[in-house]
Amino acid sequence: MEIPREYNAAVDLIGRNLAAGRGGKTVFIDDSGSCTYAELAERVDRAANVLLSMKIMREERIAIAMLDSADWVALFLGAIKAGIVPVALNTLLTPKDYEYQLKDSRSKAVFVSDPLLKNFENFAFTKIISHGKFKEMLSAASAKADAASTTRDDMCFWLYSSGSTGAPKGTVHLHSHLILTAELYARGVLGMRESDVVFSAAKLFFAYGLGNSMTFPLAVGASTVLMAERPTPDSVFKRLTEKKPTIFFGVPTLYAAMLASPAFPDRKNLALRTCISAGEALPPELGKRFSERTGVELLDGIGSTEMLHIFLSNRPGDVRPGTTGKPVPGYQLRLVDDAGNVITKPGELGELQISGPTSAVMYWNQREKTKNTFQGPWTRSGDKYSVDKDGYYAYGGRSDDMLKVSGIYVSPAEVEAVLVSHEAVLEAAVVGAEDENKLVKPKAFVVLKSGNSPDEKLKVALQQHVKSKLAPHKYPRWIEFMSELPKTATGKIQRFKLRA
Repeated sequence: MEIPREYNAAVDLIGRNLAAGRGGKTVFIDDSGSCTYAELAERVDRAANVLLSMKIMREERIAIAMLDSADWVALFLGAIKAGIVPVALNTLLTPKDYEYQLKDSRSKAVFVSDPLLKNFENFAFTKIISHGKFKEMLSAASAKADAASTTRDDMCFWLYSSGSTGAPKGTVHLHSHLILTAELYARGVLGMRESDVVFSAAKLFFAYGLGNSMTFPLAVGASTVLMAERPTPDSVFKRLTEKKPTIFFGVPTLYAAMLASPAFPDRKNLALRTCISAGEALPPELGKRFSERTGVELLDGIGSTEMLHIFLSNRPGDVRPGTTGKPVPGYQLRLVDDAGNVITKPGELGELQISGPTSAVMYWNQREKTKNTFQGPWTRSGDKYSVDKDGYYAYGGRSDDMLKVSGIYVSPAEVEAVLVSHEAVLEAAVVGAEDENKLVKPKAFVVLKSGNSPDEKLKVALQQHVKSKLAPHKYPRWIEFMSELPKTATGKIQRFKLRA
């Protein structure tokens, strides 16, 4: 897909819908009501004028720490239209995290949802504007704004990595990246169309959620349901049954919790045509149970903040359980061994590297990490994968999570998937632990479904369950029951805490 050199992402995403005559169509349904494409276009222009009136200059940064709403999108796109760079902040962080990211990005202002303001006290180094104040400023601003004359290769927006292994990294993306993810994945793989209603449990500040809830529907003229509250089974069920989305994006942990809930709705009360899972590997048993319950395929895929969205995915009508599918059109994948050699043998594990048009240009002010991750046309994922003779890729865990047991690689994800297939298990995480001989063996941390007792009898049953499904050396030598697993603010399991 060719993007013209003179290009502004906000102008494209809004303008294409007005040109197609969708001005009166609902684009967002959030907690405060609905918004049409024409109303969004006006709100984007007002937001651009708000920022310009604050004397924020082109290429300077503003930060957004707001709960999902149409105003979040208006501010994000308003900044881009004005040539200002929005930095999407995770709404689940601590004051210390916010201070680091605001100083690192040198944001001139941060726009904050009123319930989150307590996290931004005493930050005298930047302007803090509440959502309530922003609404007042929007109302007072001019409803027409001129677009900055940007190019496809201009810095457009930043997203911060979750920072589970060190300081978060400001990941810098370009104007061309948003529409490319939509054309290659949303349209090319999902077949998303104007008639779709989209709902994403992942929030707008995630790379995953930003595509799901903003870029994809705007690119095709669809409608989106936005939800400010945390995605629990009950809050998700409420939107699925009341707003009737046709496409739902979630993560495996949420799908597991939904299936474990007695409130899971009857399929006749749903309008879903496809569901997507990303963020962590989808255990085959979980995908199978969800599809049996809903009659809808659950498509497992993998993306990253660095690549902006999903680059490897199962396809509608072509779901291979236990795999992440095949490369999204427009992306090339390769597997590399520890010595840097490209792997060509089917079934052999290697680090997954990606070449595609949406790779971030750098980590802000982190030169060494930039050089380590972005290597010419290839971006290192840090994930271990294998590919079978038919071209389907299977996840083998993070590079630093892989275990070598009896001289053989063991994928924690593979053992976790078998544990989760047991009727008593809600969640599981596997790490390496040393035995009495200082040899590494798998150790499992397990969260049980309600009504199950954590006792020795169940431990033995779980070990036998794994032995019956996998090679003997892969079973967990120790099982520890927990009430919950430690996770990052983005919902990923923090295995380094379990290892400690």
